[in-house]
Amino acid sequence: MSAAGAPAALEPSAQAREHGALPIWQGLPPEGGRWRRAAGSLRATAEPSARPRAGGGWPALLGAAILAGIAFGAGGGLGIGDTTYTEIAVTLASGTLIAALAAAVALGALPHPGRLYGIASALLLGAFAAFAALSVIWSVQPDASWIGAGHLFAYAAFFAGALALARIAPARCGAVLGAIAISSVVVCTYALLTKVFPGTLAAHETYARLQAPYGYWIATGLTAALGVIATLWAGARRDGHAALRILAYPALVIELVTLMLTYSRGPLAALLIGIACFILIVPLRLRTIALLGCATLAAAVPVAFAFASHALSSEHIPLPARSRAGHELGVIVVAALLAALCAGVALTYIAARRPLSERARRQLGAALVACLCALLLVLLGGLSASHRGLAGTISHDFSTLTNPNATPPANTPGRFTAVASVRARYWKEALEIFAAHPILGAGEEGYATARLRYRTDTLEVRQAHGFVVQVLADTGIIGALICLALLVAWAAAAGRATHPFNRRWRRWRWRALRDEQGHPMPYSGERIALLSLLCVVLTFGVHSFVDWTWYVPGDACVALLAAAWLAGRGPLAGWPGGAERSRSATATLALGSEAPAGARLRPGSRLQAGRRGAAALAGATLLLALLLAYTQWQPLRSAEGQEAALEALPTDQGQALARARAAVSADPLSASALYTLAAVQEARGEAAAAESTLRQAVSAQPANPQAWENLGEHDLAHGNYRAALAELRAAIYLNPMAVAPEAQIAGSAELVALHNAYVRALRANGI
Repeated sequence: MSAAGAPAALEPSAQAREHGALPIWQGLPPEGGRWRRAAGSLRATAEPSARPRAGGGWPALLGAAILAGIAFGAGGGLGIGDTTYTEIAVTLASGTLIAALAAAVALGALPHPGRLYGIASALLLGAFAAFAALSVIWSVQPDASWIGAGHLFAYAAFFAGALALARIAPARCGAVLGAIAISSVVVCTYALLTKVFPGTLAAHETYARLQAPYGYWIATGLTAALGVIATLWAGARRDGHAALRILAYPALVIELVTLMLTYSRGPLAALLIGIACFILIVPLRLRTIALLGCATLAAAVPVAFAFASHALSSEHIPLPARSRAGHELGVIVVAALLAALCAGVALTYIAARRPLSERARRQLGAALVACLCALLLVLLGGLSASHRGLAGTISHDFSTLTNPNATPPANTPGRFTAVASVRARYWKEALEIFAAHPILGAGEEGYATARLRYRTDTLEVRQAHGFVVQVLADTGIIGALICLALLVAWAAAAGRATHPFNRRWRRWRWRALRDEQGHPMPYSGERIALLSLLCVVLTFGVHSFVDWTWYVPGDACVALLAAAWLAGRGPLAGWPGGAERSRSATATLALGSEAPAGARLRPGSRLQAGRRGAAALAGATLLLALLLAYTQWQPLRSAEGQEAALEALPTDQGQALARARAAVSADPLSASALYTLAAVQEARGEAAAAESTLRQAVSAQPANPQAWENLGEHDLAHGNYRAALAELRAAIYLNPMAVAPEAQIAGSAELVALHNAYVRALRANGI
């Protein structure tokens, strides 16, 4: 901040307002006075880059439409149909965006962005995706590894596109937060509507937990949790239109109600940590607590009603009962929204007309801290008075949480008070897979197949429900080291723009962050927005330790957008190491931006080299995006060919054979394509060809019990009993639970089929 523009006797409280400790509302007291004069003086001297463009306007709406489109289009991220089309769209759109921006720089329509902050993070994310693609060589299920690699390449492209936008329009961080908040409200509103109008939107729903639009309740809860952080910024910030801050109150109610009705403990715990970080590092504490308190009180009423209603909190409830209870819930939710809206109007008006003094703020802050300490003491006292005591209760809960044989809680509101979880079981299996494949892992998304050798239950699980353990199981030490390097590179890039602890490294010392005059760096509007984005990423990162929602594009892309913006922003103007947005003409030409009208570019000049490099980048990026989109499409093309072959088999076996061979050609790594081809060949009476195809599947995936089972059943059906017995034994070795009594109880068709085939093989061999 320029010292020339500030009055000599500026009150400390006025400086605190501008730095974020006190609110600055659009409507200051009408009588004017020192507050208005001080605030006007501070606004006049603040850097233009210190204030993000309020609310974002149309960029926020466009970003929200993109994020919501990804959420609804990709769904839970596990289906190969809509998810693949969404991945292709994301890859092509991101590549086209980067190519267009690079072409604009090459043509002189945009200035050269200078240093590309965050490029190391983008390259490391791309390297992790490339390593995942390379893992098809040793993967226990290479077709799943290829699909997972396509997933990661789409994420890397999205991250790179957001990184490019952050360098071109760094002051739009408010639009990013607005897009996250709006898209979260849209998704949460749809999820609540499935509960309010089940006959129209969820007629066949059997679970009480909200899970639309992902089909997975934890993903829906995480969308709400990420949106809560962005909505807190929207309602507590000091800039922007007052109407948008008021609308944050009912928006927060929608997100909180949705989160609680998913009965998801992981997103709730991650949100609590995210809110704690938000209050600690974002200097808008009192307004944040006021907003959160009002929204929580309003949301408590519909949540309590839903928890107490048997038709809303129990499973397998008839549709008429769910509809009646849902309509009642809808009325209560609308009433809660109106109450929150009225509270927002009242608090906004009071804060604008009668802002708190510095003394009142300190007293209120001290009272809140005292209440928090009293609550903590009451909690510790209650635990100490229990029959196990404080230490015994903590030890018992920890052992229950980490017990792999614990019984999971029911899908009811009682989950919030339960400690047991099945995640310890999945983590144990992942670590056993890592111990067997420590260097390279079992291959990207190989956990689902590799765990069959180590599991002690008959549950079908595709993910290890934890990012760290899954990375270790799938990609081994090398993949974990790449992820660790990615985390360090991103943290360094994000810290360059935010400095959340108001400290920076200088000559290997941890020093306070100050400007050239020695004053503490201000909490400008843009810095507050960037810190809020940091809390969004932290919330997603904390949750990723206990679940697999990074496979859900609707959640992962929100975190990737926030992370890319933090990494690509670079130092703020006026900060140590930061570059001003406005450069001199000489520096602009040196960096490769537009030349003066009529000027000729000298051959070999930095300007000409910069434009040539930008043009080459545009072409290479576009070609790479097309190549990635084509490879992402091949597994879907193969799956569609398999369906077409099976449909044509009863009527036209020749056409079915041609389509099955086309499916294998589209995705040679797909074992299911080989199974389909073998089935068609068997139907045509080509038993030898079918056996050869099944042996090809075994050769491609020797660690997959399904391949051995299919070959064993084929040999069993054609009288080759000795070979069938050996092949079925191999399948059971890779999947021991197939012959356990639990397999019959679970009713899994695959396990029952393998068990019965093995019994027939034993009898045929006289055993």
